[in-house]
Amino acid sequence: MKNNFVIRVGFLEMALLAEEDCVRPPRVAILYHYMHPDDVVSAHHFDGVAEDLAGQGWSVEALPCNRGCREEGRTYSSREVHKGVLYRRVWRPKFRQASFMGRLANAVWMIVAWSRLGFRRRIYRPDAVLVGTDPVFAVIVAIPLKVLAPKIKVVHWCFDMHPEAALASGVLQSSSLSVRLMQAIIRWAYNRCDIIADLGPCMRRRLRVYGHRAHEVELTPWALGEYPEPVKADPDTRRELFGDASLALLYSGNFGEAHSFEELLRLARLLRTEPGIHFCFAVRGNRSHALKEAVTEEDHNVSFAGFASLAELEKRLGSADIHMASLRPEWSGIAVPSKFFGSLAAGRPVVFAGGGDSGVAEWIRRYEVGWHLAPDGVEEVAHVLRELARNPSSLREIQEHCHCIYQNHFSRKRMTREWDDLLRLHTERTVRSHHARSSERKPLGSEE
Repeated sequence: MKNNFVIRVGFLEMALLAEEDCVRPPRVAILYHYMHPDDVVSAHHFDGVAEDLAGQGWSVEALPCNRGCREEGRTYSSREVHKGVLYRRVWRPKFRQASFMGRLANAVWMIVAWSRLGFRRRIYRPDAVLVGTDPVFAVIVAIPLKVLAPKIKVVHWCFDMHPEAALASGVLQSSSLSVRLMQAIIRWAYNRCDIIADLGPCMRRRLRVYGHRAHEVELTPWALGEYPEPVKADPDTRRELFGDASLALLYSGNFGEAHSFEELLRLARLLRTEPGIHFCFAVRGNRSHALKEAVTEEDHNVSFAGFASLAELEKRLGSADIHMASLRPEWSGIAVPSKFFGSLAAGRPVVFAGGGDSGVAEWIRRYEVGWHLAPDGVEEVAHVLRELARNPSSLREIQEHCHCIYQNHFSRKRMTREWDDLLRLHTERTVRSHHARSSERKPLGSEE
């Protein structure tokens, strides 16, 4: 059985990566800490890009670590082909990811391991590497890669920014020597990138502070669940979460340092006397306790629910009429709440509490897919919700509009097609030069 598997992988590697006599496909290496079969949300996005690029003719190898994210004692095989992607997992010691020093050690280990791509013989190198933001400071790999193999196109898909996240959460101080040293190294790394893909205009403004010269592009993560039409409410799930409410608002997802609840609770309290409007928080994370402690017995229109599994996600998302999301203003541009895209995919508008300059607030204004809940705008949003509670046909029109906007601007199909176009455009010359040396080719990965 094992021998058959090895032979199968070998043939697939050959098919994917070696074309002695044919025009070879462009090659990309995906560098991300956790990928298939891990169920980390961001891992789904990098797996999705890898799988869809493979489906569009790319030769794709992914180099995650060999350990599970939530089960660090669990390890995966060193090589596997899954959905057309060659996974070559990096062996990593069991450093504790939950600790500061463990995260740092894991980051150093993965960056050093990925740097070995630059030592490959030129004919075995990828045309492009796509590096994310897990582990922290992963983009630093751009420095050794550009020194060792300057023709590799280094593409950074920025999901969150470091050390800005540590500064926003108060873990680090901007005046400290360690922060200034980190920012100097990150500036160096950004300046070695050929392309930096951001998650919206606010993040782009923050990245520009580093003075990089990379090509800029906005490429957002998509929803884990995509649906052909707005999700219909499952009666049992809706009754379980909202009782007989005529207008149901749901906050579903992680609730950590970057999230806030003050404006959302103010909104709920303004609507206490409005019959039929109910708020439900199905959250987990290190600020969920603070949220629960802030809710009093008088907040009879606020309730809590457990965290939904991926299998329950569709019923959960469809149970509400409107979704809620938040991001503390000091986190604007550092991270983007991914639940925003899940809400639109389900055909639900979003009430967003956060900075007016954040990406979500700008998309809400641009596409009219919800309401920005500013500290001085709570009354205005409360008025809108009262009107919608009395006019369900208007709500259905808004839901249809949100679903349409998602399909046209944020869907996985749309985003991975843009990844394909972008990478082909920037690697075209490299691939052509490789064709001229086709007689030298051997399977990618056989050099080790």
